[in-house]
Parts: sequence; structure tokens; C-alpha cells
Amino acid sequence: MVNRLKYLIKPDIKTNLFALFIFACVILYYNLAFGVIALAIVLYLLYYSKKIETGKKQMLKEYIENITEEMDETIRYSVIDHPLPICMIDRDGVVFWVNKRFGSILSDVEVLHTKITDIVNIKITDLLSDDKDKPLLAAVDGRTYRLSTSDINVEQAKNIMVYWFDVTPHELLKTLYKDEKNSFAYIHVDNYDDLMDSSAAEKKSIIAAQIEKTIRQWSAKLSAAITRYDDDKYFMVFENKNLEKVEENKFSILDEVRDIETEADFPVSLSIGIGFGGKTPHQQQEYAQAALDLALGRGGDQAVVKKINKIEYYGGRLQAVEKRNKGKSKIMAHALKQLVDQSSKVIIMGHRKPDMDSFGSSLGIHRIARNRNKDVYIVLNSFNDSLQNIHKRAVDSGNYTFVTNSAALGIVDKDTLLVVVDTHRPSFTECPELLSKTERIVVLDHHRKTEENIDNATLTYMESYASSTAELITEILQYIGDKKEIDKFEAEALLAGITVDTKSFSSKTGVRTFEAASWLRRSGADTTSVKQFFQNDIEMYRLKSEAILNARIIQGGVAISRCEGTKANINLITSQAADELLNIRGIKAAFVAGRNDDDKTAVSARSLGEINVQTIMEKMGGGGHLTMAGGQVDMSVEDTMNEIERLVLEAIERKGL
Repeated sequence: MVNRLKYLIKPDIKTNLFALFIFACVILYYNLAFGVIALAIVLYLLYYSKKIETGKKQMLKEYIENITEEMDETIRYSVIDHPLPICMIDRDGVVFWVNKRFGSILSDVEVLHTKITDIVNIKITDLLSDDKDKPLLAAVDGRTYRLSTSDINVEQAKNIMVYWFDVTPHELLKTLYKDEKNSFAYIHVDNYDDLMDSSAAEKKSIIAAQIEKTIRQWSAKLSAAITRYDDDKYFMVFENKNLEKVEENKFSILDEVRDIETEADFPVSLSIGIGFGGKTPHQQQEYAQAALDLALGRGGDQAVVKKINKIEYYGGRLQAVEKRNKGKSKIMAHALKQLVDQSSKVIIMGHRKPDMDSFGSSLGIHRIARNRNKDVYIVLNSFNDSLQNIHKRAVDSGNYTFVTNSAALGIVDKDTLLVVVDTHRPSFTECPELLSKTERIVVLDHHRKTEENIDNATLTYMESYASSTAELITEILQYIGDKKEIDKFEAEALLAGITVDTKSFSSKTGVRTFEAASWLRRSGADTTSVKQFFQNDIEMYRLKSEAILNARIIQGGVAISRCEGTKANINLITSQAADELLNIRGIKAAFVAGRNDDDKTAVSARSLGEINVQTIMEKMGGGGHLTMAGGQVDMSVEDTMNEIERLVLEAIERKGL
């Protein structure tokens, strides 16, 4: 309202002249002489106002031009003589102009008409990015610069002005702060009790002293503070900058302790868990403990470094040493029996596309639950041809209830006990949704622990030294304390699981494996019936033979092959082909890939022990053991084979095999 009022009372020359013109016309009507004079005066005023307005516009134009020239000269001077190094590049990243200060970084002769990506290690897409908050750092002659950009539009050509801020002191301070922060480490001596029990009384103190001396000498090289809080356990604190040295040496301490002479039939080995990057000491300790749990769960003889969003593995060259003491099996049997008794029902779940170990283990747990008079269900959606015979016998017996995912989700409640066998990775289970439907979860597995695991389990029994999950469950059955422990068919199913994972007792087989097989044999298992579970058709033999025939041998005695076509039972074919390839002289490891009916490429990896196939498959999202591993990838078979070859050659180059 105020603005409108100001507009109404504001003088307007055109309006006034128009009013005078009307007034002059009225005078002319009544008096010709005075009217002519009035019109002449009005016309003169109109001419004068136009002249004044034109003059003002010309003065304003000249003023703007003068100011612009002065500003252009000022801007030009400020850019050329700017205290910051500045360069200008086109949309292709070619430098075509630099200011005087830029010569303090690099000579302009060296950089003009050169791509900026050839000068510093920065992608042109990062410079062209609209994300101006993203820091771009460039290192030149020992100095660090932060680059800032602004777009310039000149005659439709979009150029970029790049400003170079010297942030060397700031980056040095950041590096110093990072290097001087502390990393925490837990160190455990694997199988320390078994090692001492295997040594003569007069040698025990000598071996223990050698182990401690080796560990403390290693910590001294890192300028670390170390304390022993148990006979076989140490806690260490050291600066972050020393972690890089340790990683470069691939944790040589693992090799050093392995060289200590003992009277045991297995070498000394360590499990090391290191926490790095935690914001607080408490978080750092949690990282170190989680890393140690991974190292122990993967069989020991390795170091695991847990960083904020990354986990790195070192070592793991030895097979997990079998533990002679069965005390843990007894404890697990008692705990499992209590959980079954306290639950309303039991649901058993293995991994997708189950193998003989997963199926046999499920039947073993089924027997435990049935002996406790509980309703028990086995989640099974599909299976390959290798389980056709044993599955038919299970169904024909009428003693087992198999359910699909949807049925299991309708059955489960908060009082249900969910038993996961032969896997500890949620994404590998038959029905991952079940894991969130109950808080009572038991995990029984023999695979090496990975970063992805079921972390909310009530009871976890993972022993990577075991040949199979069937072996672990067989031991539990012996100590569960039921009158009817197991029937003939279930004993054969468990024995079949052990047989498959040990390649007929030729690989990853310990004393406890034979003891478990012996108990199953006494429980009625017939080896002839077990052998019938493994009968294949002629088509599978043909595909397996083709895979063996088409294998190519690369550096290090590694065989890589493929199975043609898409098959539902491709996992069985690839695993058998990989096993057969190891029978060929000169082959130390074998990888066989094939396409399954889920439109994914399945890979089976086998090794004689010199090559760690587990670490290679883990990089492809799989897992397993040092001598037996596998996985599935969303790549073509050919691309998968090329990726395996690349990873194998990388491992050979850094002497990781």
C-alpha cells in the first residue's frame, strides 16, 4: 500500500506535459494567440525533456563502460597476479592458460597444451563433477594441493578455472595424527594345550619361552606395548604407522613361530586380530576382538585386520589343526539339548542347493529333536541329482517332514528353535527370512568363518578343523545322552556327508573323523548303502569328462576349466570334475565353472594344500577351506575363468600361494 501511494505522488514528466498540452488546447479554443503561445511552450518543454533524458542515458552508458573497463582491468590483474596458482582447462582437460604464480608449481612451458591428467593423478570426470564439496587432492614435487574449480562460459565454450590451494601442512598434520593413533591387537597361540601335552616335561618350559620370545621380539620391532594375560594369550598396542610395515611383510611373525621346533605332530601357529581406525579405544577393542574371532573361526594360523569398512586376511597356509580334547562337543551337546527342551518346535535349515553334508546333518539334528519329543521340520526347496536317492529314501520312510520357505514362515514363532547347519552365512541359507522370526538360533558349521555371519545366534559351534558338519553332529549325538541315539538310515546319511567332504576319507581327515565314522558304523551304517547314494547317470559322467578334457593349465600348476550348457546339478558336476583334475600329475589346484539354472556361474575349487583356494574364492564372494572352496558369481563363465586366472596370477606374484 505504501509503495502504491509513493508511485501515485511521484513526479512524472510525461504526465505533466500531457496535462499542459490539454490545458494549452483549451486556451487555444478560447483565445488563438494565447493558445499558440501555450502550445509552443509545451512543445519546447517536450523537446527539452527529451534532450535531458538522452543526455542522462549517454552519461550512464559512458559511466558503465568506464566502470566495466576498470573492473576488467582489475580482474585481469588480480587473476594474472593472484597469489594462488591458477590454470584454465577446456572440457577435454587440456591446459591452455596459467597465471604467473602457477610457475611455482610447474613451469608453464611444461604444462601448456598438456592434459591435466598427465600432470597429476586426477580423473577429468572428477574435475567436471558438479559435486564441489568433494575434495580433490594432487601431489606435485612433495607438496599436496587441494583443487577447486569454477566453470567459465565464453562464446558458448565451457572452460574450467582450476585453483590450487597448498594444503601440505594440513595433510602432514592429518598423516601425523593418523600415524600416531593406536591399533589394538589380540594374539592367541593356537592349540597351546595340545602343544604342551605333546611335549616332554623338560621341553615344555623351553617351547613356551621360545614362543614368548618370538612374540615379544616382534612386538619390540613395532615399538609396541604388550602384555600376556594368559598362558597363550597376549594383548598389544602399537602405532598405526607400524601396521603398514607389518602388512608389507605379510605378518612374518606367522612364519617365525611356525619354525619353532616342537615334539608335536603339528607346528606352532598364531591367531592375530587387529583393530584399526576405531574412533574410541572401546571401538578399537571391539574391532580387534571381532578380528580375532574371525581368525579363530577360520582355523587359526592367520592374522585378520578389521578396519572401519574393510577386513583383510593374511596367512592361513596351514590346515586347521584337529583338537584332541572333545570337551567342547560335550558342552555343545548339553547346551543344544537344553535349547531343544525349552522350545515349542524345531526347524532345521541348511544352505541353498544342499549337498550330502547339509542333508545328512539335517537328519542328524532331526533325530535329536525327535528323541526330545518335539515337532521338527526340515526346510528344503530344491536339490540336485546327487540327493535324489537319499531324499527318496527319507520321504518313503515317512519319518521326516520337509517344508518349503513359505510353509516354514507360517510355522515359525518366537518359541521356535531354528538350527542352521553347514553354513553360517545368512545369504546362503535356504530361507534367510527365518533368521529374523525367532531369537533362538543355533549355528553348526565346519567352514572357515567369513565377515558375513549370523551374529544373533544363541549357540554357535563352528570348528574349521572338522572334516564336515556331519562329523560335528555325530560327536554331539554321542554325548546327547538319549537312549535311542540314531537309526540305520540316519547313520548312513551322516556317514555319506563325511565321505563327500573328505573325498572318501582322503582329504581333511583327522583322528576324530575316523572315530565319528567308526561310531556311525557301529550304529548300523552300511558302506554299500552309502555308496549307492553317490551313483550318477551317464550324462553327468560325460559332462565331467568334457570338463577334464577342456582344462587349461596356467602358471603354478593350476587347472581352469568349464562345463558347457546350463544344468541344475552343475555344482555336483564342477566339484567332481575339480576333484578328478587333482589326480593328474603336476596339477596343484583346480577351478571348474559352469552355469546353473539360477542364471549364475557356479565355481568349484580344489587344492592339494600348497595353494589356498579359499582366499581366492573369498575375493569372488565365495568361501570354504584351504583345499576345498566354491562360490557363485553374476558373471559369464568365460569372464569368471578370466577373473580366476587373474586372481591366481596375482597371488603367485605376491607369493601368497
